[in-house]
Amino acid sequence: MVHLGLKKIRLNLARTKAFPGGSNRHGYEFTAPLDASNHIDATAWKQHREHCRVRRFWEGEKDDVGHLVHRPGGSWAFVYDIAGDEDAEAGYRFGSHPFVVGEYVSIKDEDGELNTFQVVTVIDV
Repeated sequence: MVHLGLKKIRLNLARTKAFPGGSNRHGYEFTAPLDASNHIDATAWKQHREHCRVRRFWEGEKDDVGHLVHRPGGSWAFVYDIAGDEDAEAGYRFGSHPFVVGEYVSIKDEDGELNTFQVVTVIDV
């Protein structure tokens, strides 16, 4: 079933000291509604939140699967444990970044480390 405006977005790890060329084996795939300017659409997210899933893939670790959540105050995060036992991974200024191939976004992991990722695909769901 296709949902108007829902996109599957893949983020690959950008350059780091450990991965000077970036890495396609470390990143995220998530589904989110995007508006006409390619920003996450909070109103559409409310209507389709059950479809806004995330998969964190990290070489050498088991994939984490969870949800994209809109937090009070307008920030966005990936939550893997709805019960609340695990820390969420916060998208840094996700609300103001367009999700367009080639753009960069940052995510603060559960350990508080901020990593930069490149948007490598944005496809219709």
